[in-house]
Amino acid sequence: MIKLCGMRRSEDIAYCNECMPDFIGFIFAESKRKVSPELARRLRSELDSRIKIVGVTVNASLDDFKEISTTADIFQLHGDEDKDYIEALRQFYPEKEIWTAGRIRSEADIDALAKLPADKFVLDAFSEEAYGGTGKTIDGKLLGYAAEKLTKPFFIAGGIDISNIVDIINKYTPYGIDLSSGIETDGYKDRAKMLEIMEIYNGGK
Repeated sequence: MIKLCGMRRSEDIAYCNECMPDFIGFIFAESKRKVSPELARRLRSELDSRIKIVGVTVNASLDDFKEISTTADIFQLHGDEDKDYIEALRQFYPEKEIWTAGRIRSEADIDALAKLPADKFVLDAFSEEAYGGTGKTIDGKLLGYAAEKLTKPFFIAGGIDISNIVDIINKYTPYGIDLSSGIETDGYKDRAKMLEIMEIYNGGK
């Protein structure tokens, strides 16, 4: 599976409709790629209905999901959300899949992630500056540990682009790949990069 994250313009949606990833991400947390629920709803109306939408949040209040749930098919928690938070969110929205992202810098981070009651995990590189979208990569030894440790499907994110996507898929066999900065030029989604990454990905299936 492949997820292209950080969509925020009609042009981005047009590119997605052309290259047809499995998932796209709307970021509802503080970020240069942040979208409002209103903008997300408008962009959703332009998106091919076969593409699933992931709503990315960071330490959002449970009330925030009232609006997010009108757009997102899946919730991705990218902050410090714990077991109780996830269980409460699931109680309110039992029909939604919940993915939990971990900022990975040690095996202990992977062990902690594995205990959370999410449906799927997203492995992202640790950064002091941000919760995600930094373009940093995870150490390969930690990805190997995650591939052995995690019993639920997981995505790999962080620093993935046309130069390394095939190697990462072949080495660690994740459920999915999550890209954002790797399909951008000067901070904006790049149609040519998106098409190329999908061509490489589809050719490697």
